Amino acid sequence: MNPARIEDEFPAPEYRGAQRDALGRIREAFAAGNRVVLVRAPTGSGKSLLARAIAGCARRPDEADPADATDAYYTTPQVSQLDDVAADPLLSDLQVIRGKRNYSCLLPGETNTPVDRAPCARQTGFDCSIRHRCPYFSDRTIASNRSIAAMTLAYFMQTAGSDAFGRRDVVVVDEAHGLAEWAEMYATIDLRPRTVSVWDELEVPEIDGVEAAARFADHVTTICSRRKDTLVGADELSISEVEERDRLQELISNLNWFVSDYRDPTSASTWVVDGGDGEPVTIKPLNPERYLRHTVWDRGNRFALLSATILDKEGFCRGVGLDPDETALVDVSHTFPVENRPLFDTTQGKMTYDHREETLPKIARLVVRLMAHHPDEKGIVHAHSYAIAEGLEKRLREFGVEGRIRSHDREDRDAQLNAWLASDDPELLISVKMEEALDLEGDLARWQVLCKAPYPNTRDSRVARRLEDGQWNWYYRTTLSTVIQACGRVVRAPDDHGGTYLADSSLLDLFERSRSAMPDWFAAQVDRMTTPELPAFDPSAAGGDGDSGSRRDRRRKSRDDPENHPLADVWGSD
Repeated sequence: MNPARIEDEFPAPEYRGAQRDALGRIREAFAAGNRVVLVRAPTGSGKSLLARAIAGCARRPDEADPADATDAYYTTPQVSQLDDVAADPLLSDLQVIRGKRNYSCLLPGETNTPVDRAPCARQTGFDCSIRHRCPYFSDRTIASNRSIAAMTLAYFMQTAGSDAFGRRDVVVVDEAHGLAEWAEMYATIDLRPRTVSVWDELEVPEIDGVEAAARFADHVTTICSRRKDTLVGADELSISEVEERDRLQELISNLNWFVSDYRDPTSASTWVVDGGDGEPVTIKPLNPERYLRHTVWDRGNRFALLSATILDKEGFCRGVGLDPDETALVDVSHTFPVENRPLFDTTQGKMTYDHREETLPKIARLVVRLMAHHPDEKGIVHAHSYAIAEGLEKRLREFGVEGRIRSHDREDRDAQLNAWLASDDPELLISVKMEEALDLEGDLARWQVLCKAPYPNTRDSRVARRLEDGQWNWYYRTTLSTVIQACGRVVRAPDDHGGTYLADSSLLDLFERSRSAMPDWFAAQVDRMTTPELPAFDPSAAGGDGDSGSRRDRRRKSRDDPENHPLADVWGSD
């Protein structure tokens, strides 16, 4: 790596905000010998441009010996972030590669078939006459030979050990604050009828610990391998059989990984197990250092991890298996005026489960008042869960303001978001899990509501285990990180402005408990928080009554569809 090139590699014609200073400090951190540099940069500060400049410092082939790693990877957990990179003309030299299911076969009669279900995946020994033109393999070949290959974190992890995407000199991870949690999610094994096609052949014993889970995993692997071998040995498979084969291969690999990691006395991973005794079984890792070492840390010489919310260097390093002594933290100052990104205390009570039925109707009335306060401006509600979203929408419909409301379920999430973004009407989007990687610059949204403090679910065995171990600082930092991410959605440029209304009084408690972890620029927002003067509750002033019958009914019901996993479009990497 040559950090001295970083300013020359910056892709924009001019610097914005603190970008020039940030590049200088990143250069110094790498030049000092750090293997990893954490870049804590506020939302809207142009992290993707910083990422491109860092990637451009990677060793080039003409500077290397044959055995040296060269070039760079850019990766991000967020599919939408990768989409933004692909669409940005300043980042055109980042060659994007996606999973097979994102590409369609070119063969006659197969043009609506994803590549991972094409004849080459269904027929043994199939010789594709146009493989050189296959959009997936073409993009993969180009990306593997370009100086900067860009991909989702899921695809990056899945290609660990592949010939096409080996070790490179520099790896840049954007939106890296949730790296440990994403790795835990990828490594989680869910055993149930939907995920195990041979479930009926299994007898699920009582599982009283991780050792019992490992023995059961060995048994499941044996049964699944027999079925997988049958499918692999067939001359031709149907699309459903191809899907079953691929799921079995992935499941077997994950089970083998779990057993290997659990039985490795040097592994730092802790595993927790739910279920058993005839019921579905879920096997989850905590602090999957070994998993990250194989899928991420062994993939590069130097690393830059960028995020607005890496709140604690030591804690972050512990969670992902990094050595703090080889890691530097570069703080990028916020250059957006604090008065343009105000927080408002409009809390209505606690939104914990025990208090929700009492508080949610009050929040619904608050939202109506905010709609009247912003009659001509689009807004977004961060509802935290589909249950809260549905409860809120139901009450808003009862108030007659559904004409300004748009919502989504798991199936039409992207479609409804895109329709809302494209609309010129002052619609309010009731959203779930849109606190990150959503750019609402300008009139795309001028106000937002945080419905609930987004604490991790204590019924999740991983969360419960951490709290049993006294990791309350992790609990509050994780929640604060999500809140800071959410607050950055509606202010994306120095001359942009947008207000964030806090509806859950637990958010105020969170700010007190996590004050020491706050970046200075966010602490300044909290210190300036005020209680606004709002109109009285009047649905007609919020766009209710007569408007509701003339506009399209946008009610959406939540459905639990396993095929709509938030990462569903990046699985499948070969």
